[in-house]
Amino acid sequence: MATIDDCKIINLPKEEDPRGSLTYIYQNVQIPFEIRRVFYIYDVPAGKDRGAHAHKQCWQFIIAASGALEVYLNDGHAEKVVTLNRPYQGLLVPPGVWAHEQEFTTGALCLVLASHDYSEDDYIRNFDDYLKYLAQA
Repeated sequence: MATIDDCKIINLPKEEDPRGSLTYIYQNVQIPFEIRRVFYIYDVPAGKDRGAHAHKQCWQFIIAASGALEVYLNDGHAEKVVTLNRPYQGLLVPPGVWAHEQEFTTGALCLVLASHDYSEDDYIRNFDDYLKYLAQA
């Protein structure tokens, strides 16, 4: 089972010139999976969180495309908080790690690349159920 030590910040290529910066992502190059789904989170009201779940199979790569946010990570034994605030960096979150996004700045845009299509069966949305899932793994 994955741990929070398997969650890592990945620096993406950053091309700079006088017109501005450009960052790109290739599946199976910068991130270790095929991208099956892309979604983004925005207009998060002050003090509200998103996420708060774990996946059974899906990998995620989380980017603060604009603004900043924190990602709380927990593997049932340890926890940590990662701040995302650079659009050329992302956080790789493997399946089996509890994650939720919090402390969004005004105007923050959270971009998520996922390894699987959406399936409600892949989600563990209750933390007590997550701990039971870990105990059975």
